[in-house]
Amino acid sequence: MSEIVRKESFKHVSYLWDDDEAAKLAGDEVALLIYRSNLLGADLRLTNYGGGNTSCKAYAKDPLTGKEVEVMWVKGSGGDLGTLKKSGLAALYVERLRNLKNVYRGIEHEDEMVELFNHSIYDLASKAPSIDTPLHGFLPFKHIDHLHPDAAIAIAAAKDGKKITKELFNGTIGWVEWQRPGFDLGLKLKQCLDENPGIRGIMLGSHGLFTWGDTAYESYINTLEVIETCATYIEEHYGKTRPVFGGNKIESLPWEKRKEQAAALAPILRGFCSSERHMVGHFTDDERVLEFINSNDLERLAPMGTSCPDHFLRTKISPLVLDLAPDEDLSDTSNIKARLVPAFEAYRALYTTYYETCKHPNSPAIRDKNPVIILYPGVGLFSFSKDKQTARVAAEFYINAINVMKGAEAISEYTSLPRQEAFNIEYWLLEEAKLQRMPKPKALSGKIALITGSAGGIGKAIAVKFAEEGAVVIVNDNDEARLAKANEEFGKQFGKDVYITAKLDVTKDEDIQAAFDAGNIAFGGIDIVVNCAGLSISKPIEEHTDKDWDLLYDVLVKGQFKVTQAAVAIMRKQAIGGDVLNIVSKNALVSGPNNAGYGSAKAAQLHLSRLNAAELGADKIRVNVVNPDAVISDSKIWEGAWAEGRAKAYGITVEELPAFYAKRTLLNEIILPEDIANACFVFVGGLLNKSTGNVLNVDGGVAMAFVR
Repeated sequence: MSEIVRKESFKHVSYLWDDDEAAKLAGDEVALLIYRSNLLGADLRLTNYGGGNTSCKAYAKDPLTGKEVEVMWVKGSGGDLGTLKKSGLAALYVERLRNLKNVYRGIEHEDEMVELFNHSIYDLASKAPSIDTPLHGFLPFKHIDHLHPDAAIAIAAAKDGKKITKELFNGTIGWVEWQRPGFDLGLKLKQCLDENPGIRGIMLGSHGLFTWGDTAYESYINTLEVIETCATYIEEHYGKTRPVFGGNKIESLPWEKRKEQAAALAPILRGFCSSERHMVGHFTDDERVLEFINSNDLERLAPMGTSCPDHFLRTKISPLVLDLAPDEDLSDTSNIKARLVPAFEAYRALYTTYYETCKHPNSPAIRDKNPVIILYPGVGLFSFSKDKQTARVAAEFYINAINVMKGAEAISEYTSLPRQEAFNIEYWLLEEAKLQRMPKPKALSGKIALITGSAGGIGKAIAVKFAEEGAVVIVNDNDEARLAKANEEFGKQFGKDVYITAKLDVTKDEDIQAAFDAGNIAFGGIDIVVNCAGLSISKPIEEHTDKDWDLLYDVLVKGQFKVTQAAVAIMRKQAIGGDVLNIVSKNALVSGPNNAGYGSAKAAQLHLSRLNAAELGADKIRVNVVNPDAVISDSKIWEGAWAEGRAKAYGITVEELPAFYAKRTLLNEIILPEDIANACFVFVGGLLNKSTGNVLNVDGGVAMAFVR
């Protein structure tokens, strides 16, 4: 069948197979496996980021005997189908893997089999095998897909799921009841196939779908067709017996008002969710979310929790639903916090009871008791986790869980996993071992930073340094062309989950508010503000105009104050402290010619920093200063008149300025933007958490600028 016809055959899944691209990979089954996996992973209706696994079996030469042996390539532990590469596959001898059943001691000893997978490794440089490896290994098919499509899980999680599956597919899809993934489940899949020869796939109760084929293409098409059938069946049942989710209980706020409420509430929620460690947030008002959280069935379904292990491992077993009116007045922070305290305490107590009731003698210690998913009826969904990507993915998984509940309720009745089964997955020793193998968090992991003027020069260097150290950053500038260029550079270097951009002129209140609101919605709040935006005017006293003076003070002094004022309001909502760093100058301390406006403004910035440090200490907000000098590289300040004015003041040419400034320092060094970025990191990286009101000179050593 042609590609055009195939595409038109599917409504609920994306047919992405390209015959020309696949032809280039002919004969290379592993390459075709990767190609197929990437196509499947590109459609979130089929599987989420990091979810599902695929495999192929083919013959390869044994490096020791030179004989052809059957090898299985399967997605290894961790990784993502959409971005899978060969390095993400585990390669195992099929015969050796299947022979492990000779030493299998039963389901009570399930976990010990994972280490025994190592006896089956074909490619010693390949990825570590995942717990799902035997699920692929005991099935005889050349190509296998194991996915978590919403439509299939909706049937798998329905009260009548087994009956529906049998009737819908006329017995061509098998059924295996819920069981934790592992060696024993692999044997159960093989048993199901033996008892139902000729089936085209197996539904795993509450879990997902297994489908297969003799070629990569056959497996791909089989997978799409099965999921399409599930989705079509569910769609035909929406609203047939009752309204979706029992119909609307409330209406959503208008879009702009939802954003306004989200921006106001996010820092408060982040503060509660960061009681054990700093969390980064994500907000979505996706229409699927709104349909669920505005419904009559929210109160019944939300506490039930999710069914698929891939869902609740990332979302916790159930969300926190806020008891706030959509149009609640959120301006009185103290009142809103007082109302939310009981809700968070109840959630933490509920999670603690869940842990204490279900734990085993060897269970890992209880983890963070705060919710990951928070639902605000009429407004949207907040998620909080260790970084932006994890928070975003958690929200995506909960949307999948909503889709599952919606489908299951349409065709039958939604059922979730028993709490004990959920606990056995969440606190599985193998999952704990995986968590322990995760890289140690970077110094700024979980931190949110806004650096004014961060599209170039010193500001950009600080933003890059902070992002490299684990922070998420709000990159901003008043120059839109410069900001667009920075956006492109940050996108290539860090990807979408590390930064956002915002146009910000520090002399405009609306820009300041909009930038912080954008940060609240994207990340949940703010932890670090660096006042770096600046300009310089160098003129003799008789040439200074009112316009020059006002501009210098509006940007450097008032701008620093207004940005700090807005940041402090958010930090106080969070109540988890914070850092304000002010990039001042050696000119705040050193008197020089032709510098009355700039030098006095810098002195005002410095003393304002001391005043803020004295006032904000009670809030655990630290205020410190970095004093650079002569940072010429990539700086707009040194373009044009300022450089000419300074050169004139010192009786040299503009070209001689870098060497001139270096020679007058004690270390004879040229100062770069990266040097200032490193100084900023020293203040916020965790080693100086008990320091505030300090000044750190980064000027190569200018004795006149020593702080006395």
